[in-house]
Amino acid sequence: MSEQWDYKKAGLDLEKYEETIAGIQPLLARTHDKRVIPPPFPPRKGGKGVGGFASLFDINPDGRYRNPVLVTCTDGVGSKLKVACLMSRYDTVGIDLVAMSVNDLICTGGEPLVFLDYLAMHKDDPELSKALLQGVSDGCVESGCSLVGGETAILPDFYQPGDFDFAGFAAGVVERDRVIDGRAVQTGDVVIGCAASGIHSNGYSLVRKVVFEAAELKVTDHVAELGKTVGEELLTPTRLYVKPVRSLLATMAPGLIHGLANITGGGLPDNVARILPPGKRVRVKRGSWPELAVFGWMQKLGNIADAEMFRVFNMGVGFVVVCEPSAADAVVAQLAKDGVPAWRIGNVIDGEVGVEIA
Repeated sequence: MSEQWDYKKAGLDLEKYEETIAGIQPLLARTHDKRVIPPPFPPRKGGKGVGGFASLFDINPDGRYRNPVLVTCTDGVGSKLKVACLMSRYDTVGIDLVAMSVNDLICTGGEPLVFLDYLAMHKDDPELSKALLQGVSDGCVESGCSLVGGETAILPDFYQPGDFDFAGFAAGVVERDRVIDGRAVQTGDVVIGCAASGIHSNGYSLVRKVVFEAAELKVTDHVAELGKTVGEELLTPTRLYVKPVRSLLATMAPGLIHGLANITGGGLPDNVARILPPGKRVRVKRGSWPELAVFGWMQKLGNIADAEMFRVFNMGVGFVVVCEPSAADAVVAQLAKDGVPAWRIGNVIDGEVGVEIA
């Protein structure tokens, strides 16, 4: 007689799945406001029943938008997840996941409304799932968007034990006549840099090669220059710029902000160039902002060239605002009021599209 098979023997434990769902439901609920339309039937005892097949969200409940345009973004955390695994700490990378999408979304001038996640792993792990979703929930609360759903994929044949991947998806809205896309950027505009919290979530393949392989450091090693352990520094969550930027746009008169850029992979040169119209170039003055200690430390460890550092990392500037010269002081002051240190770091000049570090 042949062996009797079931889903659990194939690597998927449905009881564990129900436990996972029960554990993360409160994390979703704390991000919801009146715009989230609840499913018709609440979850049953034990967490069974996860709602409908899709989430519903009232995009314009009080007529606040006149001509709304949908804005969408998606991204992941990348190999920063490897650092989380080395630290056995998983409750912060969810903040990175949210930040990677919503910080992009606000570059349009938009407001993030909803967020969804995709988690793929070797086997269902309710504790790991809850820790990861705790960070996502925290990021959504801080960004003012609702965590309305997601997907957990158990793929024992794709992932080794302990491996997982994490992706996120954000949707928001912007008034059509308030879209910010860089078209208004002009010669003489001021480039303002907003402080990063650390490396954020880019360049970790290089970071791990330098720190863990070339320098043979461990996450528990204390680094005097940083005042913390390697792991604590590398797991510092990405700064969320949603509320400060939304506050800035609400405070400034329309038309004064010409461009917004999230400084992710590609650093200042690649990301600022994305919002420059033909014939416009940005000259950034190095030294006009305090570069974070982690970048100098890592550059020395890996003997990394300046150009490569600026091409891979944010170098302490996590977000950029391009504005009218007359508005620059007010922009810096408003960002500081909302807890984000900011500095004039350059100007828009005539020339071939690109960014030069002077």
